[in-house]
Amino acid sequence: MVEKQITTSKGTSLDEAAVQEFKVSIRGELIKPEDSGYDAARKVWNGMIDKRPALIVRCTGVADVISAVNFARANKLLVAVRGGGHNVAGNAVCDGGIVIDLSRMKGMRVDPAARTARAQAGLTWGEFDRETQAFGLALPGGIQSTTGIAGFTIGGGFGYLSRKYGLTVDNLLSVDVVTGEGRLLIASKTENSDLFWGIRGGGGNFGIVTSFEFKLHPVGPMILGGMLLHHLANAKEVLRFYRDYVAKAPEELSLFLGFVTAPKAPHLPERIQGTPVLAVIICYVGAIEEGERIIQSLRKFGPPEVDLVGPKPYVALQSMLDAANPPGWQNYWKSEYLKGFSDEAIDTLVDYAAKRPSSMSKILMGHLVGAVNRVSDDETPYSHRDAPFIININSMWSDITKDEENIKWAKDLWNAVQPFATGGVYVNFLMTEGADRVMAAYGKEKYERLVALKNKYDPTNFFSLNQNIKPGKR
Repeated sequence: MVEKQITTSKGTSLDEAAVQEFKVSIRGELIKPEDSGYDAARKVWNGMIDKRPALIVRCTGVADVISAVNFARANKLLVAVRGGGHNVAGNAVCDGGIVIDLSRMKGMRVDPAARTARAQAGLTWGEFDRETQAFGLALPGGIQSTTGIAGFTIGGGFGYLSRKYGLTVDNLLSVDVVTGEGRLLIASKTENSDLFWGIRGGGGNFGIVTSFEFKLHPVGPMILGGMLLHHLANAKEVLRFYRDYVAKAPEELSLFLGFVTAPKAPHLPERIQGTPVLAVIICYVGAIEEGERIIQSLRKFGPPEVDLVGPKPYVALQSMLDAANPPGWQNYWKSEYLKGFSDEAIDTLVDYAAKRPSSMSKILMGHLVGAVNRVSDDETPYSHRDAPFIININSMWSDITKDEENIKWAKDLWNAVQPFATGGVYVNFLMTEGADRVMAAYGKEKYERLVALKNKYDPTNFFSLNQNIKPGKR
């Protein structure tokens, strides 16, 4: 009887006996290309990514992760690590290698007295928020509930709470990490502190983080939030008002901006459904009555076509953008930190918003001034803490025959905003853009420090499917 062979990305073969031996050694599920659930298991959020791994192992705990790492190393397999599978670059899956899938690892414990949480790497922000909000606590996290906490965190992490409480990594207390050698390490400010520094923004370059310990903050469960929608024709005036308004806004108030298309939803007037709009997304985490007073002038300016701001559960705000970011669509992103909103920058943004080739495409902008800036820049690999704004050019479309024009729109806008940019980039918003862009996320000095850590913790570049920091010459 001839045993089945699985061909890997490196041209080698795995025999069925070796695969079966690995399968019985784990508690989780091992999925092969011929299995019925294979196609669903290899899909990630970005529909542009279509890769076919040799094996997918859905881990149930740290022991499975260690076994998968050891099996991959022994068989010289390319390794992809999946948490939520939401990263736009698609590094959670690979061709001909092994996907170490953490999405079944959803254990979580909140300590309401200490205001801390221990969370496994397979959780999404919606699942995480559900647990913490049971105690009126929260962590600065993603602004889409389906985003995984793991990749988001190790890239830095910012959201609606960041002006008040900093980045996700600023609230990280410790992590459990499986190295490429199959060792489990605990990293914190007092244990393996160099590794802990590297993980707080250095991405998945040094190992697989299987669980996180976070510091939490009192938030909700009811907050003041929602969005104001303005016609695109009025966007330049609104952005100029916004520029002056945010300069004096308290840190309890977070304002994100989005050039989007108003959905055809029953809660919106028919006159605005399907039209291009500027959305001003509001989150206020202080007393609701005080928030109402603070945002009064913002709500009156224009005035907006639609005012959807009011008291609501924090978890509702966190999932508000889910419908606008469905899985399976083609996605191409470009990103920059912005120095500010000059009149020229505003004109550029509005002009390109009017030229979006797809109604699903967005230009998203976040205001980062506050707690993010008060942390020393050398505290974490996450850099550019002095940048006041960030822009995410999110091109999204469904027709694969229109890839070229949608990618071109994103690239053209990115080129157009360069005069207003700081020259840095947020690592979680990168596609596959090369070593220079990865370095731009950190700066030369930090990048060299990260290379030294790579030499120590992953000298063979076992973990290469990420915004990769290659080991350097010794």
